[in-house]
Amino acid sequence: MSGAKVAVIGGSGFYQMDGLAGVEERRIETPFGAPSEIMIGTLEGQRVAFLTRHGVGHRVLPSEVPYRANIWALKSLGVQRIVAINAVGSMREEMAPGHFVVPDQLIDSTQGRAGTFFGRGLVAHIAFDQPFCPELSGMLVGAAQSAGATVHRGGTYVAVDGPAFSTKAETGLYRSWGISIIGMTALPEARLAREAEICYATLAYVTDYDTWHEDHEPVTADVIIGMILKSVTAARDAVRDVVRRLPVERGCPCGETLAKALITPLHLVPEETRRDLAPIIGKYMPAGAESWHGR
Repeated sequence: MSGAKVAVIGGSGFYQMDGLAGVEERRIETPFGAPSEIMIGTLEGQRVAFLTRHGVGHRVLPSEVPYRANIWALKSLGVQRIVAINAVGSMREEMAPGHFVVPDQLIDSTQGRAGTFFGRGLVAHIAFDQPFCPELSGMLVGAAQSAGATVHRGGTYVAVDGPAFSTKAETGLYRSWGISIIGMTALPEARLAREAEICYATLAYVTDYDTWHEDHEPVTADVIIGMILKSVTAARDAVRDVVRRLPVERGCPCGETLAKALITPLHLVPEETRRDLAPIIGKYMPAGAESWHGR
């Protein structure tokens, strides 16, 4: 069974990928527990992995998503690029419900989420000044426009834990920071993807104005679901267009992130850590180091 070089992570309302042919489910054991459901099939002539972030039936809270297991599993399948779909609230008038945003910056306001593969005897400090792959983000903008959506390029996404929506005071604070959109799942997902040397970009669909807009009622789950249902077709069309246009070779530095990030000499790294992180650091490990075969 072959792997995939492209992955789509579906968020709220994006539970299946129309047009994915020859679908097979992959059950992958990782050192970080079981990942979310992963299906592999062919889309626009490319092998694509589709991962449902919240599980079938939306059973998993944003803070419960097995982010490390998900990214580890996708890396083990050979994935080089991830297109992430996220439902978000807007902090700016021009980013209206029903529009799409391809952000270029992130602020982490989550607490307690396991946000790195490193530790346990291995120190690494990745460059994360551009948290989203510029090359893949640019392709997403063009694909969303081709799908007929109104899309905004750039902006800052603040990631919060949830599951409750923001208080008015919190929304006021985020707007004072110059935040563009707010969501609950881009982190640590984007950071882990960078550690795994995978290109990562987000296509976010705006479902609401959070709690700040005087002409709109405060956000509720039923409002979000209603707007998602209106946006999901355009999101799927955009994903298909991106997959169809992807060049074979990457023209960005995402695939060499760890070349200047690993601090600990790898011969000093504990054997268990080397095994567990083999898909992530394998190409940098000394010859003969063991790979991870599961337990």
